[in-house]
Amino acid sequence: MSFDFRLKKNMNYDDSIKKAEAIITQLEQAEAMSMEEYKRLASEATALLKQCKSEINGMEKEFTAIQ
Repeated sequence: MSFDFRLKKNMNYDDSIKKAEAIITQLEQAEAMSMEEYKRLASEATALLKQCKSEINGMEKEFTAIQ
């Protein structure tokens, strides 16, 4: 099973987290994956999760400013 994962700066949080979860599932189920492919997918999942964390931090600052 192979997925085409491309990090998009304009992805919303929900799409980013779903894509990260799909990559993580693929990594967990991979039996015959090359080290290069594993590394590429792990890096992409990390980037997606960083993007999600950044969005959460931004929302948290907005909520704090409203209070």
